[in-house]
Formats: sequence, structure tokens, C-alpha cells
Amino acid sequence: MEYVVQFTWDDEADVLIAQSDDIPGLVLEGGSLDTLVERVRFVAPESLELNKTKKTPSPSICFRVERHEKVFA
Repeated sequence: MEYVVQFTWDDEADVLIAQSDDIPGLVLEGGSLDTLVERVRFVAPESLELNKTKKTPSPSICFRVERHEKVFA
């Protein structure tokens, strides 16, 4: 099973936020993408275990990075 984590930049707080619909309770923030990815790798398995989510022998977490920009005319 794959778990998808979305990373969003918060301009107001000046941080990246990681959230997942697949991993209950996963909401983290960090100053850089590298730092936040490492935090997610550490916290996600614990969050899945705490929430008693179905677990496969080797769960994978899919990191998909998309960049969306506002275009001003």
C-alpha cells in the first residue's frame, strides 16, 4: 500500500506543511523540504501504528512534489 503525503508552502508562517489523508493525524511543519521529508519518514510509521491502520510487511510512503504557482496577469 502507498501512503501519499502532500507538502504545502504556508507564506504567512514561512514553513512547509506536510499532511496526509492516508495517514490519520499526520500534520508536520518544517523550514525545508529535506528536513520535512525526514520528519515524515520518522513519524508516519508511528502514526500508522498508533491509529491501528492496516499495515503491510513493508509499507511505502510516496513523496510526490508538485509546484503550483499563482499566475498574475
